[in-house]
Amino acid sequence: MAKLNPYLNFDGTAEQAFTFYKSVFGGEFVGEIHKMGNAPGTENLSDEEKNRVMHIALPIGNDLLMASDIVPSFGQNLTVGNNNYVSVFPDSREDADRIFKGLSEGGNIEMPLEDQFWGDYFGSFQDKFGVHWMINYNEEYTK
Repeated sequence: MAKLNPYLNFDGTAEQAFTFYKSVFGGEFVGEIHKMGNAPGTENLSDEEKNRVMHIALPIGNDLLMASDIVPSFGQNLTVGNNNYVSVFPDSREDADRIFKGLSEGGNIEMPLEDQFWGDYFGSFQDKFGVHWMINYNEEYTK
């Protein structure tokens, strides 16, 4: 079966965001943090754009959260929207609390983390980098 991994784009804050995510989830980045300036054909980029992230990956459980920065001089624009969420299924209610509290710090909570009518412990928010997250715990999912 194919595997899906979320891929996020940032406007110059990918490394900062992933350092923050690493502080919440733990673990180590997979491989190095690849910078735009190391890619062929980027010699004419500004120093700021050369320092942008071309690729970064953080394992979370059996999945990878990956990202890169846009490059404005390539005509790329970032529009932060609510059409994408990263949905996290923690192993325990306590881990759900820890992740929700950590990632939502400095962000905007859409739905507080609490027991929901459908039986799950669920909450959602936009973090301080504009990424939308859902934290969803149900004991049945961990069996």
